[in-house]
Amino acid sequence: MNRAFSPFVKSLLVAALALTAAAVQAEGSAHAAATAPKADAAKGGTLFSNGDAARGLPACVSCHGEAGNSTISVNPKLAGQNAGYLNKQLLNFAGPERNQPVMTTYAKMLSDQEKLDIATYLAAQTSKPNAAKNKDTVEIGKKIYRGGIAEKNVPACASCHGASGAGIPVQYPRLAGQHQDYTVAQLGLFKADGRKNSAQMSTIAKRMSDDEMKAVADYIAGLK
Repeated sequence: MNRAFSPFVKSLLVAALALTAAAVQAEGSAHAAATAPKADAAKGGTLFSNGDAARGLPACVSCHGEAGNSTISVNPKLAGQNAGYLNKQLLNFAGPERNQPVMTTYAKMLSDQEKLDIATYLAAQTSKPNAAKNKDTVEIGKKIYRGGIAEKNVPACASCHGASGAGIPVQYPRLAGQHQDYTVAQLGLFKADGRKNSAQMSTIAKRMSDDEMKAVADYIAGLK
């Protein structure tokens, strides 16, 4: 025989179910936090500075400079970069999203834990300042970075990367002080579909001329 519950009893049952669901969700979140890998910046620093000769893994410092402050303009400065973004790039290099002969080879040699450790180490380093080089185009670069190119539907770089170029963790990288040559090269790869890990950047780059890319890259180099 079916028996209808009173409104009061129904409200108690609903409340009890809600509390149970909340408890299950909280338990799941706590378990996820407990099992998530913890980064070890010290181990990341050792790998970055010394590599691992036993595995044939070279020191990252040889290309990216002391503490991630590359002095080679075609190799990115990594000091102070967002850890989440760096970790994602290392994962992308090991997958199909971002292919670069040197970095793809080394990224595949690193475990996911080592990728996270290196990214965390680099995020804690201080980026050395850089400077714009071309005074004739820096104002054009500034205009593009801050306001975009309306007639080409190019958004302001600052809308995602921040007015100072600090970026947003995981989603958008820090750009401030990055080498001009490296930034231009990456924009070129996005434009030619040679880099496949940001559909948004590919769309934007395809709307920009080479001169516009160079101008904004130069302006970015001077951001602090």
